[in-house]
Amino acid sequence: MKKQHTTEMDWGLTIFPLAVIVALAVLLIAFPENAGNVINSMRGFLVNDIGFAYMIFGLAVVGISLYVALSKYGNIRLGQREKPRYSNFSWGTMIFTSTMAADILYWALIEWAYYYNERPFAMENMTLAQHQDWASQYPLFHWGPTPWAFYILPAAAYGYMMYVKKSHKQRMSEACRPILGKRMDGALGKAIDIFAVVGLLAATATTFSLATPLLSQSLADITGLPQSKLLTIGILVLIAVVFTLAVFFGFKGISKLANVCVLLFFLLLAIFFFGGPMRYIVETGVTAIGGVAQNFLSMSTWMDPLRLSSADGVNGFPQNWTIFYWAYWISWSVATPFFIAKISEGRTIRQTILGAYISGVSATFMAFIVFGNYGLYQQVTGTVDVAGMLADGAAPSTAILSVFETLPIPKIAMIVLILAMIAFYASTFDAITMVISTYSVKNLKEDEEPSRRLRIFWSIVFILLPIALLFNESTLTMLQTLSICAALPIMVIICIIVAGFLRQLRHHGEEETKKSSHS
Repeated sequence: MKKQHTTEMDWGLTIFPLAVIVALAVLLIAFPENAGNVINSMRGFLVNDIGFAYMIFGLAVVGISLYVALSKYGNIRLGQREKPRYSNFSWGTMIFTSTMAADILYWALIEWAYYYNERPFAMENMTLAQHQDWASQYPLFHWGPTPWAFYILPAAAYGYMMYVKKSHKQRMSEACRPILGKRMDGALGKAIDIFAVVGLLAATATTFSLATPLLSQSLADITGLPQSKLLTIGILVLIAVVFTLAVFFGFKGISKLANVCVLLFFLLLAIFFFGGPMRYIVETGVTAIGGVAQNFLSMSTWMDPLRLSSADGVNGFPQNWTIFYWAYWISWSVATPFFIAKISEGRTIRQTILGAYISGVSATFMAFIVFGNYGLYQQVTGTVDVAGMLADGAAPSTAILSVFETLPIPKIAMIVLILAMIAFYASTFDAITMVISTYSVKNLKEDEEPSRRLRIFWSIVFILLPIALLFNESTLTMLQTLSICAALPIMVIICIIVAGFLRQLRHHGEEETKKSSHS
């Protein structure tokens, strides 16, 4: 059983980032136009002007992660346990449900429709088959190995830091120590950790803005209640109650909730698969996987320099989607890799990296193939023009529910969707709550968890911020954009962490060679 940590709190790293987020929110509300112009300019520069950096970084992280896993360093065990702390199933479900599973569920239902009328690689006069193929391929690419690598490679580095180097500080600054040394004990280390928590709070405060309208509209359709901010607040409070209870019971509670999430996930998959065109779903999915495998390098490097895929010639398809997604995933990599590392005790580095790829990518692909291809079938057969609805300005939640109406049992499917999204959000946030709670204590041994009071404190903070921001939609959007802008410095920090990790692995290998030569 994990011990409860009762030693000294780091109040500066607990209170200061929260104060920064509150101050930012106040500024965004007080000066929305000026703040919006500044933030959008930042985003335009980072995504449009230097977007190539994200593309190069994505390929590099995938390559380095596979190199580490398949090299002799992959045999290094994270910790002294002979067997992993969690079974393969429990471990895999926690990885999938603790990342962006709720967002994955949302985007799997609708993302294909955004790509259906796009022009990847600036293709002209596309046929129906080409529209179908690219609409099914690009979601798999944007949620496939590259974005998962942003979590998995740092997770291996953090696992090595926690269980091999026995670090008592589980923070980004500590993972930078092999390169930056004693500077991590001073202002620079503190700045890195404060920036990490601020970025995480901004991301979590805005993540509800995408899928909450879908939850709210689904619940309104089923119950007959009017859609309102009060209904949305009720949903947020319910999510908070679920993930606070899970966090209260620690990693055991998180594991149980993850299992519930997966059961609901597979139930919803079954409703769509067996209630839809099974052959079309499977064949389109197989074709999409083959297309991504064949075009992976091209999709990973296409920058559209002339912006020919754009109607206005400003931001092309890769800027609006691929680079945006890479930045979005990177901005979330502050917390998720720590959680993956924490639950990977007893596994080798190879098992951690390859197992996380298998767990994350396979479950994600299932979601996009079944949910996405069901909707795509309604589009290509003319049953529901989802892409046209979005082009005409319909709300994504309205477009998604129009697809649900084509199911044999739409009301039951909506109920399962609501339960699954609540469980997924709760599972994602309980994992993040555990991570940010570790930031709030000065030292934490590998067999300790943050105190329950601290975990409950952060649970309350995580739900109060989105409720407060719910009444200003523009502020939510700007905070989300700000969190994406934070991806560049986070990317630099991850580069430092990975460089330090590779240096430590090399030294580890040299020490093992010396030991074997002396024995």
